[in-house]
Amino acid sequence: MNGGKILDQIKIEYRNYNTGDLLSVYIDVYSSSLSEKWLYSLNNLLKNQYHLEKNFCFMGWLSNKRNGKYILDEINKTIFMINASKIGYTINDYFSLDNTISDVSTDDGPMGRNLRHERMNQLHRYFEDLQGVSGNISAFAQHASADTKWHIRQLNLLCHEFESWALSYRKEIEAPEWLCPSQLMCWLNAPRFELDEKDFESFGIETISRPTGAVYVGVNKAVGKHHWEVFHDEGRDSRLDELTTTTLRGQTEAAGDFDIEWGRSAEKVASRQRDIREFREWLTANGFDPEDKSLTLGHPQVGQVNFDKSFGHNDLFAIWEKLGNYLDVFSVSTSDASATFDYHWSDSDYKSRQVEIIGS
Repeated sequence: MNGGKILDQIKIEYRNYNTGDLLSVYIDVYSSSLSEKWLYSLNNLLKNQYHLEKNFCFMGWLSNKRNGKYILDEINKTIFMINASKIGYTINDYFSLDNTISDVSTDDGPMGRNLRHERMNQLHRYFEDLQGVSGNISAFAQHASADTKWHIRQLNLLCHEFESWALSYRKEIEAPEWLCPSQLMCWLNAPRFELDEKDFESFGIETISRPTGAVYVGVNKAVGKHHWEVFHDEGRDSRLDELTTTTLRGQTEAAGDFDIEWGRSAEKVASRQRDIREFREWLTANGFDPEDKSLTLGHPQVGQVNFDKSFGHNDLFAIWEKLGNYLDVFSVSTSDASATFDYHWSDSDYKSRQVEIIGS
């Protein structure tokens, strides 16, 4: 999606948490069946003052104080709290930079700093065991206290946060122009809506490569991994009956959440084109039709950052440097609704506020 009728323009104010200074960024929302449903849902989140998850917002930013060591420390704290709970599930594991990042060269990273995917696959498996899937929540989650439910949720969020950080950490030494910063705008308990056939038209293999500044609807709300994640995380020779993950799921539900791609588009890069070819082969080998829109492959775009209005240019390195000093969303507004989020993930009462929402 690179244009067309504009439904609305969203304004996000980013805050420099140290100085209080604000930076405004503008997003053009384009017209489609999915965009209309998503914008309606986003307005509902803003009007009703839903809680924005600031602990899971800026992914792959090396300037973020939530660096690799911090994220792993949070994973270990979460494991400790789950083991100390009374739900009857024990995780005998400990995560460190030494056992999650390898300096051994591979095809993925010839200069080292490579993520051990099997470690993150196992971490995600713990989450799947504890949470279950949409419509079939596990007994562990059903009997957990609000505090333990919060920790179960953190296993999933921290897993993906670390994977994103690790990718940029690797790129920093071998290809800094290909750092992978992104932004996830997720609200706690965001109401969901079902995707239908018209919405499926926004998906497809051609949407896997995300253009710089592209905005995507918050989907994949069912617990599990989608096909592209499994292909990358489990290996090109993997088969469904051999997966570490227990739940391969399409994207059947969405919410007013959204993602912003701040990295460089890899669409024309030879390695990405090779990945797409091999992904098609993987799908076929596992009994899927690569052209089937109902598989909900890829990332459904609903809008685009207006670089001229926001920054006055599209120099990506300059944008990364600028935005890297403003990694705190202060407000979001559309033509119909607005909300201010005057809190931070480092606040002493941040966790307790989220636990209260989860338990309500």
